[in-house]
Amino acid sequence: MSNLDLCLAVQLFLAFGVAGLFWPEKFMWLFDILLFPWMATYRTVQANSIAALGLSALLLARLLMLYR
Repeated sequence: MSNLDLCLAVQLFLAFGVAGLFWPEKFMWLFDILLFPWMATYRTVQANSIAALGLSALLLARLLMLYR
């Protein structure tokens, strides 16, 4: 069951990372809520999307190491 959770996390982070890079304007309302005292900009959405893709890659590497 732990591997299934890890696979789900990889897919979730990958989906949000790619969606944030392609359509940052659709995620602006979410970042306005999450980054309350500061204004959400396209740059912050893209930076968080790149970080989500990096986290997805790290989790995928961890998943591949489990099956090695």
